[in-house]
Amino acid sequence: MRKYLLALCALCLIAFTTKAQAPAQNPPKNTQKIAPGRIVHTDTTVVTKHTVTIKGQAVAYTATAGMMPIWDEEGRPTAGVFYTYYERDDVKDRSNRPLVISFNGGPGTPSVWMELGYTGPRMLNADDEGYPTEPYGFKENPNSILDVADIVYVDPVNTGYSRTVTPETPKTGFFGVNQDIKYLAEWINTFVTRENRWASPKFLIGESYGTTRVSGLALELQDAQWMYLNGVVLVSPTDLGISRSGPVSDALRLPYFAATAWYHKKLPADLQGKELTALLPEIEDFTINEYIPALSRGGFLSDDQKKAIAAKVARYSGLSEKVVADNNLVISYNLFWKELLRDQGYTIGRLDSRYRGIDKQTAGDGPDYNPELTTWLQEFTPAINIYLRNELNYKTDLKYNMFGNVFPWDNKNDHTGENLRQAIAENPYLHLLIQSGYYDGACDYFNAKYSLWQLDPSGRLKDRLKWEGYKSGHMLYLRKEDLATATENLRKFILGSIPKPGQAAKY
Repeated sequence: MRKYLLALCALCLIAFTTKAQAPAQNPPKNTQKIAPGRIVHTDTTVVTKHTVTIKGQAVAYTATAGMMPIWDEEGRPTAGVFYTYYERDDVKDRSNRPLVISFNGGPGTPSVWMELGYTGPRMLNADDEGYPTEPYGFKENPNSILDVADIVYVDPVNTGYSRTVTPETPKTGFFGVNQDIKYLAEWINTFVTRENRWASPKFLIGESYGTTRVSGLALELQDAQWMYLNGVVLVSPTDLGISRSGPVSDALRLPYFAATAWYHKKLPADLQGKELTALLPEIEDFTINEYIPALSRGGFLSDDQKKAIAAKVARYSGLSEKVVADNNLVISYNLFWKELLRDQGYTIGRLDSRYRGIDKQTAGDGPDYNPELTTWLQEFTPAINIYLRNELNYKTDLKYNMFGNVFPWDNKNDHTGENLRQAIAENPYLHLLIQSGYYDGACDYFNAKYSLWQLDPSGRLKDRLKWEGYKSGHMLYLRKEDLATATENLRKFILGSIPKPGQAAKY
């Protein structure tokens, strides 16, 4: 069975009207295969002018695409980080203009997903459910948040066009949970200083592994860069280093199973007839109040209790009681993706369970490949290459890495959930929004809720913490209906997280 790609994704780039003007500065050409000793250019910019119509209003903006360096302790450049920066043109005073700093995940993916899928001024060509359409390319994003905030999309080292200065440059300072956070915080400091945005309200948004990234950055920026944020947005969050194992880990995936089974019409008629959001609280309550306690008893659960739990898990998951019982009441993600539509000859997607795949054989305990990921690569890859070269006029021979090699990745000492809690506690201005797709099996919605609950065990910060669910998958914005709703909720969150004039940051 083919190994799953681990990298996850992040959000989108919105609307676009006019042709790119001549660049203010042409970047030197880079080559993808760099000879030993050859230096990658780490400090380049190309500036173009555009217009986009957002919610019926024409918005003129300036786009900057370029590289900005990372320096070592001696002040020597070690890598160039590629970014795209969008500023609304008719803003005279940027001290009150929000700045959104956007990351995707993987950890080896660039910000293409959110730039061309969610928040940017251009979005990829796709149908209303997010499936590819030809010709590949992009169009205006009428839901972009550029009307209310400027946005910078950041590609960490080895993603997109970002590279170390030479192939021989040590990677140990980049490829790890805490290394990643440390150098990106330094980069953000440089960017904010260069662009004169210290006075602006600042927001971080991350998707998938990008949520680990921005959760850690929230505290690192405060404690090491003395930069205080107004908001953090987690789209399809990881577990953020928050402990869950054994019965808790095994049980928390059941509500996601139920949502997916509902979508594919595999639930009993009485459940199938309910609206999804009306159905899920029942499964969530069962998971917390019955399923976790039952699994905690392990092999000492009585036969009658085991049979009753197996019947309920089967009822809520769309699987047979035999499959549930044969697996000791615990269904793995892989088995679920293979089993739910086995009788129809399909597998279902990991990152978005609405997608179907076809395996070499019906037998087996997991799918051969991720049908949703191959679909997304099919549409996003040509779109970003066309967009950067033709629209933003950034020309280079470097390959744009949709999945860059960032392994081995150091996952030790991931305390990013606790880091985020500490940042929120330290900063009375800081607010948190979590957005999840019900059909996301990689970073499922109920685990996101669980993280939110554990993030603030005291309960004294919860008035600044919010969770939202959408009838989509990992990239919840690819569905047209959810894109409009989610971006509108982002607008409300951004504007609602900015304090009133004179409002002090204090408890």
